[in-house]
Amino acid sequence: MVTFLPALVIIGGIVLDISTPTRVTAAPLFAAAPLVAAPFYPLLGTFLVSVISLVAEIVLHIRSNSLMTLESLSQLLTVLVVSLLALYITGVVRRSGERLASARIIAETAQRAVLPRPAERIGGLRIAARYEAAQEGAFIGGDLFAVQDTPYGVRLVVGDVRGKGLEAVEAVAVLIGAFREAAEQEASLEGVARRLERALLREGTRRAGVDVFEGFTTAVLAEIPHGEAVVRLLNRGHPEPLIMLGDGGVRILVPSDPALPLGMSELGSWPDRAEQKPYPDGATLLFYTDGLTEARDREGVFYAPRDRLDGRIFPGPDELLQALIDDVRLHTGGGSQDDMALLAVSRPSPTQPERRRTMPIVP
Repeated sequence: MVTFLPALVIIGGIVLDISTPTRVTAAPLFAAAPLVAAPFYPLLGTFLVSVISLVAEIVLHIRSNSLMTLESLSQLLTVLVVSLLALYITGVVRRSGERLASARIIAETAQRAVLPRPAERIGGLRIAARYEAAQEGAFIGGDLFAVQDTPYGVRLVVGDVRGKGLEAVEAVAVLIGAFREAAEQEASLEGVARRLERALLREGTRRAGVDVFEGFTTAVLAEIPHGEAVVRLLNRGHPEPLIMLGDGGVRILVPSDPALPLGMSELGSWPDRAEQKPYPDGATLLFYTDGLTEARDREGVFYAPRDRLDGRIFPGPDELLQALIDDVRLHTGGGSQDDMALLAVSRPSPTQPERRRTMPIVP
């Protein structure tokens, strides 16, 4: 419709001028056509629309023998000036679009540097990760994930930094850097959590203002030992992960002892305790940030991932995350109000085929 709108405006002006008395002018329509084209057409397209509008206006005045009247010259001048303005607007829009595209490329590159997507297979496990920004065109925020194969097994972290903007991105970079180092060196998840706590506190003291006292990060740490059908979890105030079994059943991995988020040790501290849960072949672990569970529909009903996923089976973790993102968009009518980080980890089963039948997530 936008493509043909300038032509329709010009045709409408011609029809109006021919079918009405001479005192009725279609000059406003001929002036409007280049303005309609300016935001959507390239520079050459806007120029052609401007030329056609001027030619149409001249031909119609010649037809009515009024070309050299003061009123006709005034109308032609109006169309000419508006056409020049439309050409200028087209140039501005084009330059703005180029700058926006450049900014998006820079933002995407920064995200890949700060928050690289993990490999599809790590330590014999199938991995998929997605970052969905609430704002279209945004790429980086305060949600984070990282997966690493270590001598102690595959270790991962999923977290959500309080706040937005560059300060949140800086905290994400600090936490992921600290996690990658600690995951290789610390013999336990508790040790990894302590390293992350210290790194976040150091980052907090470097910041100014209220973040010195209130900066925190919710996070869940996991360790999947090599050759063992278990997963060890340490949850620091983060939404509980789900485990999707091979038969379609879904369970919430609720911690026995709730703990404060990272960076809040001044309010109270107690020893971290990692909990061990069964992680059988054919099962998939789903980690997410609160952008998933806080996604609401028009009636204000929150998204419930366990209920939506219960009984569903997917070929792999990537298909699971794509179906989940599509279902959230359906639930909210377009998208979540908060950034959303998703991480799925599947343990392949030797008794099951590589690809399995997909059941739709939407009833």
